[in-house]
Amino acid sequence: MKETYKDYFRSRSAAQRYAKGRPRFHSFVIERIRSFLAPRKALKLVLDVGCGTGLSSVALKRLSERVVGIDISAGMLNFAEKAAAIEYLLASAENLPFGAGKFDLITISQAIHWVDHEKFFAEADRVLKPESLIVAYDNYFQGQMIGNPAFNDWYKNEFLKNYPVPPRGKREFDQASKYAAGFVLKREEFNENTLEFSAEEMVNYLVTISNVIARVENGAEAIEKVSEWLAKSIKPFFNDKTKKNFAFINPVWYFHRSA
Repeated sequence: MKETYKDYFRSRSAAQRYAKGRPRFHSFVIERIRSFLAPRKALKLVLDVGCGTGLSSVALKRLSERVVGIDISAGMLNFAEKAAAIEYLLASAENLPFGAGKFDLITISQAIHWVDHEKFFAEADRVLKPESLIVAYDNYFQGQMIGNPAFNDWYKNEFLKNYPVPPRGKREFDQASKYAAGFVLKREEFNENTLEFSAEEMVNYLVTISNVIARVENGAEAIEKVSEWLAKSIKPFFNDKTKKNFAFINPVWYFHRSA
């Protein structure tokens, strides 16, 4: 993975689109984490790595008394949602600006494929309290409108052809492997879920994903042109002007230090 792909998320344009278009799915994951942690003691301080515009950090307030969200993009942090007991800092996953044994939990939402795993796990080991976890999670768009295969064909044959997935790091793990600093995958989940979008909301979402981010922030195409093409292309799927349901897969990975 080249650093340049992470840099695409630093632009103000990308941050504005992200703040406007990213859906809120995080609360569902937080409840899954809560279930996994029980009956552990209440969490006092959690670190949210790659917090972006703060959607994941705000959701974490349901788990912890205090949350610190970090991101490498000042642009993203400028749009981060403000809330009591949440602090945002400009920092990278590979160089955490905290003392040893500070956090009860580390989460990383929709960003595990953008970080250097070896450096991140080593830093996480340093700043976590003993017996604490790293939880990484995502929500993969499947390109499927529930009940309308024509949208699925459009996504595969037109959208992905125009905006292919850019290079990124690994986001698959296995329980047989030991990761940096002795972390092992204790549990892995793949939860199916659906999210509802209007035509406008779907356009606003699609211009936030890395396929589009990479092309636009690299200067290959103007965001106005992308948005116009998307709006025209998906209009036939929303002719009745009602919101539609779309399929997502929500993986959650729980990492713990090996004994």
